[in-house]
Amino acid sequence: MTLSASKAPTGAALEQLRAEAREAVRSLRAKVARLDDDGIDLILRTARSHYAWQDRPVSRETLEALYDITAAGPTSMNCCPARFFFVETREAKKRLAKALKEKNIDKMMSAPVTVIIAHDLEFWSELPFLFPHEDRRPHFQGKPVHSEVTAFRNGTLQGAYFMIAARALGLDVGAMSGFSNEVVDQEFFGGTTLRSNFLCNLGYADETALFQKLPRLPFDKACKYL
Repeated sequence: MTLSASKAPTGAALEQLRAEAREAVRSLRAKVARLDDDGIDLILRTARSHYAWQDRPVSRETLEALYDITAAGPTSMNCCPARFFFVETREAKKRLAKALKEKNIDKMMSAPVTVIIAHDLEFWSELPFLFPHEDRRPHFQGKPVHSEVTAFRNGTLQGAYFMIAARALGLDVGAMSGFSNEVVDQEFFGGTTLRSNFLCNLGYADETALFQKLPRLPFDKACKYL
């Protein structure tokens, strides 16, 4: 469902909103200059992808809070193309299992929630609400290649925000790409403009399935100063 267009503020109202936004950022930076090392470890540095799960549900309140945090992350033109489908029931998981490689089925079935992280190819129809101060729909309408590239890029960004936000809330994640996007799209999104990107198991991990963390490329191999 397309949301109604927002009326963009102008004049003094716009200046007031901008002043409040600047002050909010300055105030936050004065309180928290950076995350401490434990916080960085939790969300990225020592965080792990998980393959086994405790029999412990994830509440709807937690999932809704997780989306609210994810949605705050930046996307180009605030286009927000990602869509998140929380697969919880055994019936829905059996449908999803049709798309998975065999080695991933048990991982998915045992997770409290498996999230289909998708994107809407017609995300631009929501731009009057998301980007109200200028009509940017002509940048995408009738341009399917440009729309698909923009949706995939920004939807992938939002998928990464989702995983980091989940860890920040004390959840564990296990992203999966060993599945057929075509089968997922046929099973869940047939006749729509939605397309799957990747899957992410979500819950509270059973750490007994972990192995040692694999190496990462060093700075001088992956980065260059130009």
